[in-house]
Amino acid sequence: MSTRAKDFAMLDVLVVGGGYVGLSVAVAIKQAAPHLNVEVIEAAPETAWTKDPRASAIIAAATKMLVVFGLWDRIQPDAQPINRMIVTDSKTSDPVRPVFLTFDGAVEDGRPFAHMIPNVSMVAALRDACATAGIVIRHGLRATGFRDTGPSAELTLSDGTTVAARLVVACDGVRSKLRDLAGIKTVTWNYNQSGIVTTVEHERPHEGVAEEHFLPAGPFAILPLKGNRSSLVWTERTADADRLVASDDLVFEAELERRFGHKLGQIRATEDRRAFPLGLTLARAFVAPRLALAGDAAHGIHPISGQGLNLGFKDVAALAETVVEADRLGLDIGSLTVLERYQTWRRFDTFRMGVTTDVLNRLFSNDSTPVRVLRDLGLGIVDRLPSLKGYFIREAAGTSAGGAPRLLSGQSI
Repeated sequence: MSTRAKDFAMLDVLVVGGGYVGLSVAVAIKQAAPHLNVEVIEAAPETAWTKDPRASAIIAAATKMLVVFGLWDRIQPDAQPINRMIVTDSKTSDPVRPVFLTFDGAVEDGRPFAHMIPNVSMVAALRDACATAGIVIRHGLRATGFRDTGPSAELTLSDGTTVAARLVVACDGVRSKLRDLAGIKTVTWNYNQSGIVTTVEHERPHEGVAEEHFLPAGPFAILPLKGNRSSLVWTERTADADRLVASDDLVFEAELERRFGHKLGQIRATEDRRAFPLGLTLARAFVAPRLALAGDAAHGIHPISGQGLNLGFKDVAALAETVVEADRLGLDIGSLTVLERYQTWRRFDTFRMGVTTDVLNRLFSNDSTPVRVLRDLGLGIVDRLPSLKGYFIREAAGTSAGGAPRLLSGQSI
């Protein structure tokens, strides 16, 4: 180990990144193995998370994990169930948008296939769970160096200190610095699209209905929130998205109304709009000696299916189960032999979802009439086959696959 001053003793697990995924990894491991010393470092200031106006779609399997954490009763009052989803395919100028596909939102036990949850509600609950479990979160720190020393990994931090841990978990986003420091390469693709994110208020209630309008520039998703509010994920070509975000309120709301329609009455954007570049990023490896990638550090996909964050929750459940079971067997939790089980568990599902979203985006984000006819025919066929619709909704909810990690089935590790 380095001879420089250290703020930390030897840790069992160090999580880099204090968002949804990083905090969930820490809670999942610590609750199942309280004797392990788990800490989190986060680059953002301590109160930055309280200013996040966004909300996220959390699938049914992930809510089961939150039940195991003991957090769902706290989060649920802020969570809006998605009771139904409709899919349309049209041009922006079309006066009528025919519905080609509808999904009822309920899966097993009448549980909605997803909920919309404000980011601040989720992070607040996870941070409190960390405090209860004795997990320290240290803010304003970034990883600037990573070295496998054999029995541990040594991480150099942005304040010049170093810390050693048996296992380091990178949850520091799609542009993960820690992934780069470990020499893990990625496959990347830029879609030349950006997702505009904002929240709107509307006159009439949404009844828990989510809508995805496939438009030539990309999908326009309307996701219900508590009250007469909805969260938008509005995909446009990057140049157009930048223009819209920079435009005045009158221009922005006029363009918004053209896409949103009038079924919910008058609409008004209530949050600052922001645009995020969209692309496909898949890590060539999810693990290295003493290191595991989780969440966007391992994979960044198009939001067309709303599964990006939920892939991260699947990583959480699989990694926690791998680490805790290895610890119970007396194995080295940071060894490549142990971590390979996690990689095998998660890589195929992630690759499949990355390819699926890539194909869907290319199929629906164009204005080719022959392609449009074929895709609408396909949507119509799915809509008329209840068994196929049921399969897709279970896939979306994360409840269809056998061999899922225990946390996603509502079981403790």
